[in-house]
Amino acid sequence: MEATTSLLDAAAVGDLVLLDPLTENSLLHTLQERFRRSDIYTYIGNVVISVNPYRSLPIYTPEKVQEYHNCNFFAVKPHIYAIADDAYRSLRDRDRDQCILITGESGAGKTEASKLVMSYVAAVCSKGEEVDKVKEQLLQSNPVLEAFGNAKTVRNDNSSRFGKYMDVEFDFKGEPLGGVISNYLLEKSRIVRHVKGERNFHIFYQLLAGGSAQLLQQLKLRQDCQHYSYLNRESSGLPGMDDAANFRAVQDAMRVIGFSPTEVTALLEVTAVVLKLGNVQLSSNYQSSGMEACSIAEPQELQEICELIGLDPSMLERALCSRTVKARDEAVLTTLSVPQGYYGRDALAKNIYSRLFDWLVNRINTSIQVKPGKQRKVMGVLDIYGFEIFQDNGFEQFIINYCNEKLQQIFILMTLKEEQEEYVREGIQWTPVEFFDNSIICNLIENSKCGILAMLDEECLRPGVVNEDTFLTKLNQLFATHKHYESKETQNARHIMDASLPPQCFRIHHYAGKVTYNVTGFIEKNNDLLFRDLSQAMWAAQHTLLRSLFPEGDPQRVSLKLPPTAGFQFKASVATLMKNLYSKNPNYIRCIKPNETKTAMLFTPELVLAQIRYLGLMENVRVRRAGYAFRQLYGLFLERYKMLSPRTWPRWAGSDREGAKVLLAELAFPPEELAFGHTKIFIRSPHTLFDLERRRQERVAQLATLIQKMFRGWRCRTQYQLMRKSQIIISAWFRGHMQKNKYKQMKRSALIIQAYARGWKSRRLLQELKSQCHRRAAATTIAAYWRGYQVRRAYRRYFRSGASARLANFIYRRLVQKFLVGLRRNLPPLSVMDRTWPPTPYKFLAAANQELRSIFYRWKCTGQRWLMASVPSLQQPFQGEYLGLTQNPKYQKLHAVAKDKLVMADTVRKVNRANGKTVPRLLLLTTEHLVLADPKAAQPKTVLSLSDIRSVSVTRFSDGLLALHLKETSTGGAKGDFLLVSDHLIELITRLHQTLMDATAQALPLHIAGQKVENLRYD
Repeated sequence: MEATTSLLDAAAVGDLVLLDPLTENSLLHTLQERFRRSDIYTYIGNVVISVNPYRSLPIYTPEKVQEYHNCNFFAVKPHIYAIADDAYRSLRDRDRDQCILITGESGAGKTEASKLVMSYVAAVCSKGEEVDKVKEQLLQSNPVLEAFGNAKTVRNDNSSRFGKYMDVEFDFKGEPLGGVISNYLLEKSRIVRHVKGERNFHIFYQLLAGGSAQLLQQLKLRQDCQHYSYLNRESSGLPGMDDAANFRAVQDAMRVIGFSPTEVTALLEVTAVVLKLGNVQLSSNYQSSGMEACSIAEPQELQEICELIGLDPSMLERALCSRTVKARDEAVLTTLSVPQGYYGRDALAKNIYSRLFDWLVNRINTSIQVKPGKQRKVMGVLDIYGFEIFQDNGFEQFIINYCNEKLQQIFILMTLKEEQEEYVREGIQWTPVEFFDNSIICNLIENSKCGILAMLDEECLRPGVVNEDTFLTKLNQLFATHKHYESKETQNARHIMDASLPPQCFRIHHYAGKVTYNVTGFIEKNNDLLFRDLSQAMWAAQHTLLRSLFPEGDPQRVSLKLPPTAGFQFKASVATLMKNLYSKNPNYIRCIKPNETKTAMLFTPELVLAQIRYLGLMENVRVRRAGYAFRQLYGLFLERYKMLSPRTWPRWAGSDREGAKVLLAELAFPPEELAFGHTKIFIRSPHTLFDLERRRQERVAQLATLIQKMFRGWRCRTQYQLMRKSQIIISAWFRGHMQKNKYKQMKRSALIIQAYARGWKSRRLLQELKSQCHRRAAATTIAAYWRGYQVRRAYRRYFRSGASARLANFIYRRLVQKFLVGLRRNLPPLSVMDRTWPPTPYKFLAAANQELRSIFYRWKCTGQRWLMASVPSLQQPFQGEYLGLTQNPKYQKLHAVAKDKLVMADTVRKVNRANGKTVPRLLLLTTEHLVLADPKAAQPKTVLSLSDIRSVSVTRFSDGLLALHLKETSTGGAKGDFLLVSDHLIELITRLHQTLMDATAQALPLHIAGQKVENLRYD
């Protein structure tokens, strides 16, 4: 709805067909107003007009792509995506080949428009690995061709200096299969000269700015652009363009397309050869015969070129400075003057680059072309140079404007044809339209017998002295009375004084305006001659790519037939292009440049008006409005305007056509304003349509008021019903709450009554149980007394006679037991020097106590001698450092962990407390720490402070066992004590004791166990 309203906005209509009144000023004002609103796209029917904003706009997002995907062309705001979607769906669903013609002058945004069309088609196609690969290759062909075929001009920083037509081929499902690119008339003269303020082709600057030092050295190039004559020895800087980044993008694009590294290198080598040819300087000298000749002034550049292409420098020098002329069976070698030598050098550079560009296009086609045999549909996209009117117009502008004349011709004819076909299809009578037919201008240029191109070819082939004066004289004779041709001579014959027309020029009245062409250079550029010696020299090079560009240089294929002229080749290419376009359904994008300074959002009315005239936009609107200005499908029309009649509102039960008739009959429009086709309604004047839209807006306001009234009533009723429902719910919940409380009170009373009843029963039962217990306890007591009485009676009878002896023996045993247990608990120290012994508690045990004292002392002395005998003598002195930390760098970082002085370093084995297995460890004893580390990784496992060691224990055997007992409050104490096995146990204990004494002034507690180490603490 929003988009349709935009199309019918009276201040700035989205479709110029609806413009009322239709004048040049109103059309210009509409474009300016829409441009001010950042609406750069406008329709003329199904033709899109695009005004270049010279800045980025947020209208090309993925969300916009989805908005225009599968949409109705006139149901959305004007956009380039709409025409791209309409063309793609016509190709996919209706099986009709499409072509999108993008026209406009240089700087109007044609190249960007073609990119947007291709990116949209790529975005809406189905996904898949193979499909994505094809889409990526098609899209990546743009940066490669732009680098080699685009340049900065005074009007455009990225001007296409060649024409490009791309046929994108799809399968029956609409998925891209590949494509074919055709190129037209590369402006190769730009290689050798361009005006100040312009640049040569982008690739030269990109290569010098983005090439690595190694690559430039390989290509024998310098990074300074001012070193090269073909670059006008000017600075390469261009605001807003990063040549280095663009060069990387070109390399990535060639990789995606499928160029091998060898092909990329060969391509850049040939490019470097073209650039270096401009630095080959010639000097003049005279032969003995007195004839002027030329020679290479500085052979260094020539030597480097020959090294790049694998050619003998003398052969290239001979081809540049002389020429072989064949007459019958004789060949004569003639020397060239300096101007002739420079002409041959520049011709060679232009031919190399032009043929290299053709090879590049063919190489891209090889990668993206479709395999033969597949059924395919085709969408063509034409991005070709726009109409050019410069201060000095030459052969290139003449050829370019001829191509635009042909495109204007096909635009008018196919627009009229499409309009006529729609009227016939809908059964509406066709009204003939008067328009300017530019076929007379096309015939003036391309007539095969007496056209300007035919006369130019004839002049190039004529023997004798040939120059531009004879060519211009012939044109003046042929077209003296032609109303679209002017020259100084014809104007004088008509007695018209025209000071703006120089003698060496002629003027053609193109559809876009009058253009004056300077004939200087026409014959030279049309001949496009390259001396055979240069072709043969290139064919003799060892460089594979360069050699393939000059097949005519093969001595076995020498032909005396002149090659076709540039004009003849371009005329044939244009004819093929026109035939291709006529076979497809056309879609048009007309690009307009709003200002000459490339300033963002600046609209120059005079410049835009000139483009409106030569693009024929007024004629296009008149053609669309020749019969009826507005047409729409019955269904869409009825859906939009059905509220204007009570018979069609809110629903119409019959057909859409009958509904539209009923609706318009009640609105009482004049019959001549309406026509009913088979599927569409036609409205003659925009005034009627705007009146219809005004009535709709008024009716929409009434319906909006009605909807608001009904909505407010519905909202009040709904609110009342909600309040009533809420009151009912609250009442129901309140009554339920009261009943629940009453039930709870009754339940609580019943529970209290039940509790009292159960308590009474329980108390009665308790009293009965207590009575039973009392009786049972009384019976038990009586029975116990009775049994005791019987036992005492039996005891007095049988045991009282020997009771004293038994009691004395029992007391004696208890005293001895008490003595021995107390002696065990109070044994004196194990030191041999200690002779202390506990005193005897009872006199009858004095002898036994003395004997035990003697036995204990002898045992203590015997154990001390055995222990001393089990300690071996030391075989070697203490070394302290057994790991070789200074020789092994792997272990040196372990010493940095402790950060203090090293006392001892040794290898030990740590005993696993869980299973008794041992693992090797590196032990480092420093003045403050004890470190255990992994010998393989040389990483510390445990770092203990010496203050954390509580004591150590060893066995009385020579097994090397050492138990480190840690304090429970220490950091490592949480893991338990450590059990180690060391081959240098005595040294380890000694150094540990000394270190601990130095650090804490306390002795190391040492325990010697019997058979095993006891009192180990586990975590």
